[in-house]
Amino acid sequence: MSETLLYILTTNGLLFLISIIFWKFPPKKVNGIYGYKTPKAMLNKEIWDFSNAIFNKSLLIYSGISFLGALVIANFATIELTWQPMVLVLLSILVSVIKTERALNDNFTEEGKKKKN
Repeated sequence: MSETLLYILTTNGLLFLISIIFWKFPPKKVNGIYGYKTPKAMLNKEIWDFSNAIFNKSLLIYSGISFLGALVIANFATIELTWQPMVLVLLSILVSVIKTERALNDNFTEEGKKKKN
């Protein structure tokens, strides 16, 4: 196995595996160890469940794209990959957090009450 493939498996592949675990086994109750933990997400059980559902789905999608993208880049790269796969990992996490926070702000008040549409 080449070093580049091993690098991609231990960055992008690991993030994708973690996203599958989060998606298949979402946290049952608000806790400080496992799940999407921001102050707003931890206000109450309804927000906790909502934020984890949004984050887990987004992370699954974007980490999958990141993993496939890194494999494609590695296949066609003419230079050694160094920082590129890690940038894809960071972008996956960043986009997932931004999408989750936007969804929280669109659906809940700062006090944790559901907004009326």
